[in-house]
Amino acid sequence: MEVLPAMKITALALAGALLLASASTSLAYNCPVQIKLAEDMIARAEKGKMTAESKTLLEDARKLLGEARAHHEGAKAKKDHDDAIRKAKLAQGLADEAMKLQQ
Repeated sequence: MEVLPAMKITALALAGALLLASASTSLAYNCPVQIKLAEDMIARAEKGKMTAESKTLLEDARKLLGEARAHHEGAKAKKDHDDAIRKAKLAQGLADEAMKLQQ
């Protein structure tokens, strides 16, 4: 089994998260739900056996989660909520990838 480089894994996770983010407009303004899901996934990933790659992915996920919170809390337009949801979903994707690396 070939281990994929961290950059390739990150790119795949981001691409998957972007697909999820653009898949449905019916999820508009559900920032708190997506932020909570990202928090939960990051917390679960932190409980696993950390590798250098998973640690890096989780750092990026936490950064995106913070940005998602900031977009939601300071939202003045639909775009701000969209940015919050997109970043929360990206954080979910990175946390999911970190969990897969821990197995």
